[in-house]
Amino acid sequence: MADSKELQVKEKQEAASPAEQTRPGVVFTPDVDICENEQQITLLADMPGVTPGDVTIDINDNVLSISGEVKPFEEGNESDVLIEFEIGRYYRQFTLSEMIDQRRIEAKHENGVLRLTLPKAEKAIPRQITVTAG
Repeated sequence: MADSKELQVKEKQEAASPAEQTRPGVVFTPDVDICENEQQITLLADMPGVTPGDVTIDINDNVLSISGEVKPFEEGNESDVLIEFEIGRYYRQFTLSEMIDQRRIEAKHENGVLRLTLPKAEKAIPRQITVTAG
């Protein structure tokens, strides 16, 4: 189990590169924790300031893309006094192997943390064969 590589992080890319941007603004790379058991891989992405409705998850050619937008918190009648929490977008990509059942991926967002459950395909789940007498 520990030697398997069902999920690989894509090459690190500079998020501020103008070639990647199609719209103005800052792009952040969310910090991610990845855990695994025999049945699934769990990916936890920190995306503070992003609401569940502002998260987008896409899979294209075995590449899982996560993005989310941080919107301003001010009300219409408020003016900024001090801003330390930057607004912008989160973006990160991962390459999925054939060991992940892409049709059963689930996502939850709670308290600024995106939780993706990536179930392993049946052929990737270890199993034990029972030996019967006779």
